Amino acid sequence: MNQGHIAYISAGSNIGNRLENCKNSLTSLAESKISIIRSRSSFYITEPVYYINQDWFVNLVVKIETKLDPFRLLDKLKSIQSNAGRDHDAVRFSPRILDLDIIMYDDFVINSPELIIPHPRMHKRRFVLKPICDIDPHIVHPVLKKDMQYLLDRLDDGQMVRLLKGDL
Repeated sequence: MNQGHIAYISAGSNIGNRLENCKNSLTSLAESKISIIRSRSSFYITEPVYYINQDWFVNLVVKIETKLDPFRLLDKLKSIQSNAGRDHDAVRFSPRILDLDIIMYDDFVINSPELIIPHPRMHKRRFVLKPICDIDPHIVHPVLKKDMQYLLDRLDDGQMVRLLKGDL
């Protein structure tokens, strides 16, 4: 794929086989022929935030190249989540079999009812910043104008994020 758009996608799961759910989402994304995975972070075990009475997550971030516009990419991610068994009517921040979010898309800034890019809480989430720093700590947030390592170093959320070593 030549001259596609670069997007960063966060993947997470805390229901069922969390690691396999995340791996399967990457396979679905790659097999869909709508994007090429250019880089992937390590897998992390992460403490839930907001709604804390639930199992810990497996999280990662991937860098993709895609020809899809941000809204069509969002539709594709929702389709992958649905195919994995995700209930989109569930309570916000509740347990989920698969969660796929567009973190950034080129240096676009979008604020619509359907989609906000960059992700509005990414700079407050260790489970996003740590994996994205695996890929490239010097990526600059298009609104805050700070790189990912800077944002991670100044995060004081207390969320536990541990590198996943081996299988669960």
